[in-house]
Amino acid sequence: MTLPFSAERVSRAVLLAHPAGHSLSPAMHDAAFEALGLDGRYEAWDVPSAGLAGALDGIRSSSVLLGANVSVPHKEAVVALLDELTPAARRLGAVNTIVRRGRTLLGDNTDAYGFAAAMAELERPPGPGRALVLGAGGAARAAVAALLAVGSSVLVYNRDPARAAALVADWQCEGELGVVDAVGLRDAALRADWLVNATTVGMQGGPPGSPLPAGMLPAAGAVMDLVYRPRPTPLLAAARAAGLPIQDGVAMLVHQGAAAFLAWTGHQPPLEVMRAAVEGALAAGEPSPPSLPS
Repeated sequence: MTLPFSAERVSRAVLLAHPAGHSLSPAMHDAAFEALGLDGRYEAWDVPSAGLAGALDGIRSSSVLLGANVSVPHKEAVVALLDELTPAARRLGAVNTIVRRGRTLLGDNTDAYGFAAAMAELERPPGPGRALVLGAGGAARAAVAALLAVGSSVLVYNRDPARAAALVADWQCEGELGVVDAVGLRDAALRADWLVNATTVGMQGGPPGSPLPAGMLPAAGAVMDLVYRPRPTPLLAAARAAGLPIQDGVAMLVHQGAAAFLAWTGHQPPLEVMRAAVEGALAAGEPSPPSLPS
């Protein structure tokens, strides 16, 4: 994307989240700015819901901001406060990336792209198959969108069946998509070519344990957990012990962040530099605790 101003003059990007101290995005994006020799810096802004509109006004009026990332709990609420939306953001009903064009704020969503790119790194290449997605929030919506786009059939499970039904109703016209209840969960997991945890269960600081009962894993499918701390999560530890291909949330975090960096700067992001920065921050044990990458 070509911005109407130079990266040398516009040298900030920010995260809008509450809380924001857990984020690995500052380490990831600062490393990218430095690797490309850009005069840029990324900052995490802790913005409660009541302050979201004011934060956006600040971005509009700034002469040094490229835009922002948006995380929990603002991804849906921010939609109505923006001037324009990309087709991806409109389809998902959520925004995780804002690009400033003068005083116009464009809302985008790079989460589905990030999930698809992460999925491509698995030993099992993406394509038509059976998928089971656990969760019904923004990360789950991104996963469902990416899985339907490659021709997979998708079943969605959520502890609140109404939330799962609402997700399916929004996306049913896009492909083969349905809700699975607790009775059918074991069979759906066993048959899955891709099992995706898009809940916070098993996350450091979140609900403990695995999002599935012991032994409820695919017979031969890949397991993706969008949580990235602890490493491995209880779900991924069980899947690895069963000999299944696994992946945590780092790959999706890096790929969605790289797409945002490209939108802000017009420069191809240094993907491996960004990944190394995330891995380094995780190895150092900072910060804590994380959220899902979407």
